[in-house]
Amino acid sequence: MPTLFTKIINGDIPSYKIAEDELCYAFLDINPRQKGHTLVVPKYEVDRYFDLDDETLTHMALFSKRVAAAIKEVCPCDRIATAVIGLEVPHAHIHLVPINSMGDIDFSTPPVAMTPEEMAATAKLIADQVKL
Repeated sequence: MPTLFTKIINGDIPSYKIAEDELCYAFLDINPRQKGHTLVVPKYEVDRYFDLDDETLTHMALFSKRVAAAIKEVCPCDRIATAVIGLEVPHAHIHLVPINSMGDIDFSTPPVAMTPEEMAATAKLIADQVKL
């Protein structure tokens, strides 16, 4: 059975898409820690991040770097934090979260409330800045 992320990649479930290429797909997290919180996933299913093949792992890191630069252009912050947790969905993924303090990436706090319109507008602004 396909993972939630595979369903998003295949278009079976809608997402706020940021960017994609032959190996990766980036989209806004629907439960964001901060405005601009983005997930980067490989297009094929691997449960654990460090079980990815070297080519995909390297590609995801470089792809994430470009997406992070776009997020930073749109969401004023000190830096873009990265987190690889992998407990929520059995599909490797990287969280990219704009932060100004450690508390900005606290996954135990409630997500930031954003309307669908705000999510769509944020996704478009970030997507327009991505240079793949």
